[in-house]
This record gives sequence, C-alpha cells and structure tokens, in this order.
Amino acid sequence: MSSPVQGRARTLVAGIGNIFLSDDGFGVETVRRLREQQLPDHVEVVDIGVRGVHLAYQLLDGYDTLVLVDATARGGEPGTLYLIDAGAPDSAAPQSTPLDGHGMSPDAVLALLDTLCAGTGGTPPRRTLVVGCEPASVEEGIGLSPQVASVLPEAVRMVTDLVRHELVR
Repeated sequence: MSSPVQGRARTLVAGIGNIFLSDDGFGVETVRRLREQQLPDHVEVVDIGVRGVHLAYQLLDGYDTLVLVDATARGGEPGTLYLIDAGAPDSAAPQSTPLDGHGMSPDAVLALLDTLCAGTGGTPPRRTLVVGCEPASVEEGIGLSPQVASVLPEAVRMVTDLVRHELVR
C-alpha cells in the first residue's frame, strides 16, 4: 500500500475478530481479501484480530475515518451484512466493558482511545463506521460458516465502495 497523499483525509480499515472462534473471524478474513484490492492511497487496511489495544494506539497516528469490520450479532439471519454508523445515537453500545488487552470489543477500544487522546492531545477519528456480519456461530473452530463465507465478496464490495466514496462526505 502506498503512502497517503499529503493533506488528504486518512482512512483506516481494521479487521477485528478471533479466527479460532468460527464466524468471529469475519473481519480478519474480509481485510485479508481487501488487501488484494486496488484501494485509494489514503486507505490503510490492517488485520487487528484480537489486539484491541494495538488498534487504539494506531488510531493516535491520526485518521479521519475508521471502518471496523467485525462479526456483529444484531438478531438477523446469519450472513446478514450491516453498515453501522458508530456515532449515530441509535447505535446501541454496552454501557461498560472490562479492560482486557487481548479481547477488547470495539466499544472498549473507542473508549480507551478517548482516554489516550485526552492524555496525548491526539484526535480520534471524525467518523467511525462498522461493517458487520451476523454470525451463525462463534463457537471454537477454525473457518467461517457457509452463510458468512458466502457474503465475503459482498462485504469486500461494501468496504471498497465506502472507502472510495467516503471522501465525498
């Protein structure tokens, strides 16, 4: 991936999840496939996996937009894709999340980021979006369920369209 164009808003696409818990690996597999795509220079794609603290510190480098890609249980049919604006008032988040450096949820990462920014003078992303997929299973096991695996191409298209058009906003 080439370096971002000077002065252009930077976007970070972060794949979240545990590949040893079946569909929880959705984010990791999606970003693996995204790396094969030709993306704009202002976009950086990373496999965060379960390293939430690493994501919080990486965000201190200054990104205008954060796109989290993660398994997201919202009660739909397995394989349903969601686009969630994490800053929207209706994007329900747990009220408190324990700090666990190896298994931080995106909510806990964003809360930690606010604390880190306050201490360092950094700026959190202006916008945080989540591309989520309803899991069929998050039980122990390697590999995605057929329902989730079948929507990977659509998830890649969704993220690609987002990062190509996010600058227009």
